[in-house]
Amino acid sequence: MSTRDNSITEVLVGAAVLAVATGFFFYAASSSGSGPSGGTYPMAASFRSAEGIAVGTEVRLAGVRVGTVTAMTLDPMTFRAETTFSLREDILLPDDSAITIASEGLLGGSFVEIIPGGSPFNYAPGDRITDTQSSVSLVTLLMRFVTGDGSE
Repeated sequence: MSTRDNSITEVLVGAAVLAVATGFFFYAASSSGSGPSGGTYPMAASFRSAEGIAVGTEVRLAGVRVGTVTAMTLDPMTFRAETTFSLREDILLPDDSAITIASEGLLGGSFVEIIPGGSPFNYAPGDRITDTQSSVSLVTLLMRFVTGDGSE
């Protein structure tokens, strides 16, 4: 086998590896929901504490990812975390829906959970969800339990 044959073989193997890697990339992007899909619309909410979430955090409805947190800022007047998120355009939320910061478990990460209401009227794109529940600090809960400082 000559040097020329080795070079051709290396180029063909490299091209095959590159094609397989590209295929895996497109498969991963489409199955994770970050690839090309339907449109989205913005919504907003204000939390007393947004501990555990950041830009890019999943927004879920009934355990299914339906959006993503797109921005977080601190309102200097109210000292609340102003959060903007995008929802899939096929998800229409009743205007009495609630939004909360939930945890995957004791050691898991946090996500934003939408609890749908029963109103016949829906939020419009860009509306603010007013019924919010902030994240619960595990350390605070443990300290209350240990010190017995709980309201009964």
